Amino acid sequence: MGNVILTGFMGCGKTSVGLKLSYRLRRTVIDTDREIEREEKRTISDIFAADGESYFRDRETVCLRKLIESAGNQIISVGGGLPLREENRRLLHELGQVFYLRATGETIYARLKGDTTRPLLQGEDPQSKIETLLRERDPFYREAADVVIEVDGKSFEEILSEIEEKVTEA
Repeated sequence: MGNVILTGFMGCGKTSVGLKLSYRLRRTVIDTDREIEREEKRTISDIFAADGESYFRDRETVCLRKLIESAGNQIISVGGGLPLREENRRLLHELGQVFYLRATGETIYARLKGDTTRPLLQGEDPQSKIETLLRERDPFYREAADVVIEVDGKSFEEILSEIEEKVTEA
C-alpha cells in the first residue's frame, strides 16, 4: 500500500483524522505544516508575517518533493492551501492516494471561530472569508482528490471507516 494523503480546507479534520487513521492502519503520520515549521524553525504565522504567502507556498512544494523521495506507506496531512498550485496537485498524485475531507463553511466556522493561529482568517468577518475561500478552493481540492469524503455530521468512526474502505480498494 502507498501513502494516504488527506487534503481539505483548514478545520475540516485532516490532522485529527490523520492521527486516528495512523493508529487504525498502523502507519506513521506526517503533517506538511509541522514539517515546514520544523525545517524553518518558526511557526506558519511567523513565516507568513516575515516572508509572505508565496514563500510559504514554495516551501510546501519543496516539502512534497522531499516526501516523494522519502515517504512510503504513511498518512500525510497537507496544509489547506497546498493543493492550490497545479504542480502540487500533480505531486500529490505521485505521492499516493488523495482523500479530500470536504466540510461546509458552517462546519468550518463553528470549528475555527476564535482561532487566532490561522493567518488567512484574521480580520473582519471570518465566516464570509471562509465561504469565499471554500468556493475558490473546492475545484482545486476536487482535482487533487482521488476520493471525496463528506465529513459534515459524521463521527470520526464513520469517516475512518469510509477512508479505510477506499484505501483497501486502491
